[in-house]
Amino acid sequence: MHIIDWTVLIAILVTIVWYGIWKTRNVNTTESFLRGEQTLPWYTIGLSVMATQASAITFLSTPGQAFDDGMRFAQFYFGLPIAMIILCVFFLPRYYNLKVYTAYEFLEDRFDLKTRSLTASLFLVQRGLAAGLTIFAPSIILSSILGWNLNITNLLIGSLVIIYTVSGGTNAVSQTQKQQMVVILTGMFVAFLILVNKLPPNITLSDAVDIAGNMGKLNVVDFEFDLSNRYNIWSALLGGTFLFLSYFGTDQSQVQRYLSGKSLTQSRLGLLFNGIFKVPMQFAILFIGIMVFVFYQFNDAPLHFNKANVEVVEQSPFAAEYNDLEKELNLNAEFKRDAIATVIDNKRSGKDNKEAVAIMNSALAKEKALRGDAKELIKTVSEKGTIKLEAEDSDYVFITFVTDHLPIGLIGLLLAVIFSAAMSSTASELNALATTSLIDIYKRSYVKDQTDQHYLKMSKWFTFGWGIIALLFATFASLFDNLIEAVNIIGSLFYGTILGVFMIAFFLKKIRGRGTFYGAILGEAGVLLLFYLNMTGVIELAYLWLNLIGCVMVIFFALLIQTITKGTDKLNADKI
Repeated sequence: MHIIDWTVLIAILVTIVWYGIWKTRNVNTTESFLRGEQTLPWYTIGLSVMATQASAITFLSTPGQAFDDGMRFAQFYFGLPIAMIILCVFFLPRYYNLKVYTAYEFLEDRFDLKTRSLTASLFLVQRGLAAGLTIFAPSIILSSILGWNLNITNLLIGSLVIIYTVSGGTNAVSQTQKQQMVVILTGMFVAFLILVNKLPPNITLSDAVDIAGNMGKLNVVDFEFDLSNRYNIWSALLGGTFLFLSYFGTDQSQVQRYLSGKSLTQSRLGLLFNGIFKVPMQFAILFIGIMVFVFYQFNDAPLHFNKANVEVVEQSPFAAEYNDLEKELNLNAEFKRDAIATVIDNKRSGKDNKEAVAIMNSALAKEKALRGDAKELIKTVSEKGTIKLEAEDSDYVFITFVTDHLPIGLIGLLLAVIFSAAMSSTASELNALATTSLIDIYKRSYVKDQTDQHYLKMSKWFTFGWGIIALLFATFASLFDNLIEAVNIIGSLFYGTILGVFMIAFFLKKIRGRGTFYGAILGEAGVLLLFYLNMTGVIELAYLWLNLIGCVMVIFFALLIQTITKGTDKLNADKI
């Protein structure tokens, strides 16, 4: 990487860290560290909420998802505006009225201590895993592409986040995320302009969109009801809505962001801003992936995008077989480019394009088959060798384009985008993990009567401790098929149960603590069982449905247990 790219990258990262420390230099109480001064305007809240969700995985994995599967992933976010409206009407006012530090505090008033502790613990497990993944995901890709040591890359991202999060707490997170979102949005816009500029002179943006459409990459909405299909309108509007309700309404990493608002109105506006702006932002990121796909229709594309895997294969006994696949890919690419040219000419002259499109897509299908053969070859090398290789390479598509085709200076900017996104989401997670650990576990059940300075010091130690745990998990983690799916799968294993508890707390006042506690345990056990059955091939169930099913199971079991026990514990529903 050129010295100019290094300068741009380092300057942006140092500026963000320094800004976070400087803006929060006067944070000296537990309340200001964990909850902030509650002075943030709606636009800072909105950007902070977006930055918390938009991890580096979003900007590495989403374009690759579009490259492989088109725009179908956009459906995942269709339930977001619905969830934001429900949260603004029902959840947010109650959090403000109770003046809570965490989303789990009022569960003790509504139910009992064990239900509060169980729900907080489920969050700590889920978010603790996700924090490690948000460090590991960009690290393994950046280390592979740039030749960096994986552990050093993990340490760089983790250390920068720990420094300013320990220093300034929730205010530092919110203040830095505003700058990080500016860097992220600027970098992605620049990447789009470069992609359009790098199309052949005779190919317009309209032509590029038409090519993508004819190749089946603009398939945004799928109306077919299929429980095994991860992305269709039904899984999005049902499973996706429940996922977002749980994530934004009960996940402390998000709740902590909007509880820092200067008023209930400002927090509501921040959430609605996120609900309105997030969907088009994801469309834009996916569309960038589509443009990368179109770019590689006119330029030589790697047979496999993970360069580290290719290097291992080329040094193995299967090198000749891999080289044969590359030659076949190049010959097919020439044939495909001729077919694309025919499709464009027919479009401009008004000729029938059916046969030409069929020929073009036949070449695309052959390319996909060749890439599949390469992945199988990589799996074979991995099984017969000493190095474990992950055959899926969609997460490497966008970063490969950045490092191979962007001009000097802009590579540094796009790498800063990835680092900034990793830092923003990880900082929110560490801050939320520390807050929940202190308020819901440490202060409530272990050390109840200490000074504010003691709890402030422990807040910083919890932040540091969770940062180290995240780094350790990042060091020993392994890749899923697609990183953005991995994060959502981990969330879906727990969010349905957590949301079920909150839905009972808000809307089903007759259900009491005992029924809710055991209902949550049974519901979580049911979700884990369904996930296991799906992974072993016994059933086919897309992971988004786990959010809805988990929530329903918790409510069902809680109602059943409540009926059996006939409500022998005290009802505290009137306190919410």
